Amino acid sequence: MAPLVGRRRARGRAMALLLCLGLTATLARGCLHCHGNYSEKFSFYRNHVNLKSWWVGDIPVSGKLLTEWSQDTMKELHLAIPAEITREKLDEVATAVYQKMDQLYQGKMYSPGYFPSQLRTIFREQVRLLQNAIIQSRIDCQRHCGIFQYETVSCSNCTDSHVVCFGYNCESSAQWQTAVKGLLLYINKWHK
Repeated sequence: MAPLVGRRRARGRAMALLLCLGLTATLARGCLHCHGNYSEKFSFYRNHVNLKSWWVGDIPVSGKLLTEWSQDTMKELHLAIPAEITREKLDEVATAVYQKMDQLYQGKMYSPGYFPSQLRTIFREQVRLLQNAIIQSRIDCQRHCGIFQYETVSCSNCTDSHVVCFGYNCESSAQWQTAVKGLLLYINKWHK
């Protein structure tokens, strides 16, 4: 009887772990997904993909690329820092991506393989733009003296958040001492 109970518990824990991993995967969206026009734009792109290629094989490949765009973005970011971006930078990236996608969709029909290839190129460019925007925001934050914070959007779940960093760009020893004291106060508040 005891081994049966142990197996049930183990199965229960395994199911709980799988559920947690599944929920985490559904929360992982992609930065562009957090932009206000994403749903409208990508709905249009997915609904009109069948008008863009003479080759039947391009349609399912392109549809899959568009459907999995946001999940694939999170997989490709490969950042050592949290994927959090300012609204301004998210707008810049979204504008650039939508502009390229709209240009691609203005063309009539494309030869076999061309359309999915162009989608992949735009996708890779989007990932690069997002990486640069996230990293540049962090670098800009560290150009201050002492504790600094800025408003962001979390790419993981599209919630508003803020990033706190400690900037080393102090011009005098008095500023540096004030910055260190501010850091210690921040750590003490955070620790409590």
